[in-house]
Amino acid sequence: MKRPVRRRTPGARAPLLLTVPALLAVAFLMLPLVGILARTSWGELGDHLTAEATTEALRLSLLVSLWSLGLSLLLGVPLAWLLARVPFPGKAFVRSLVLLPMVLPPTVGGVALLLAFGRRGLLGPWLEDTFGITLPFHTSGAVLAATFVAMPFLVISLEGALGGLRPRYEETAASLGASPIRVFLTVTLPMVAPGLIAGAALTWARALGEFGATITFAGNLPGTTQTLPLQVYLLLQDSPEAATSVSLLLLAIAMIVLIALRGRWTGTPGDHRDPASRAAAARPEDPAATAPLPEPPPGLPRKSVPEPWPLHADVTGF
Repeated sequence: MKRPVRRRTPGARAPLLLTVPALLAVAFLMLPLVGILARTSWGELGDHLTAEATTEALRLSLLVSLWSLGLSLLLGVPLAWLLARVPFPGKAFVRSLVLLPMVLPPTVGGVALLLAFGRRGLLGPWLEDTFGITLPFHTSGAVLAATFVAMPFLVISLEGALGGLRPRYEETAASLGASPIRVFLTVTLPMVAPGLIAGAALTWARALGEFGATITFAGNLPGTTQTLPLQVYLLLQDSPEAATSVSLLLLAIAMIVLIALRGRWTGTPGDHRDPASRAAAARPEDPAATAPLPEPPPGLPRKSVPEPWPLHADVTGF
């Protein structure tokens, strides 16, 4: 009697050749985090985090990151919609410009901002003479630097959400007389809200942790441009224990953001589509759209039989 042959399910057991490097990669990513936890002076953690310099840097970090998020929403949402919906010459070039800050070294980004908006830059003298605005070594300069490196996260996330959105809901709303602005606010925006929230959270977290572009373009002035990452850099020279405590605070904020996202931006398994898309995918096909055409009477061509009109509309937001 032959034994039944067991078929292995693809992916049920990872081969050893892949498991070992994967475990090494996980250990490589975990060890720095474990190092922060192991070296934290838990007894002095409260004193380190409530120090005047730390609270001032935290206040400034929240101020800069929130202003950066607002500026990213103001500029990034229209840009994402343009890239996702409107064909125009040079679209690939514009998308490359959006991705450039993500691959550019932050220090180089700070130098580029200095050459563009500095006192001797391309627009710096004009801004100072016309409006009296000086960006370098000012809080507004820190906001500009954080926006430069963080806004791409919002644009990429929202562009992907808009690109995967089915246009029939917007077309239905427009056919009922809704203006383009109303369609965007009542139909498009609610349906892409998960992607927008994920992009906004990543943008805020990236702005909160910005270091290279800020210190190059805005400097490291306490109370003006010295955010938490810059304070960690200074504390490493004088008080490594305090630097570890502040680093733990930034690590906790980053973990909270990642847990709140739950894979919406990183693409982990799970259905993170908007409710309307999930309902559309789960809805059975319209029988009127899939039913075969009736046969014409003998002697008449098929075109003489009128095709059925499947009428179906889902209207939301009105």
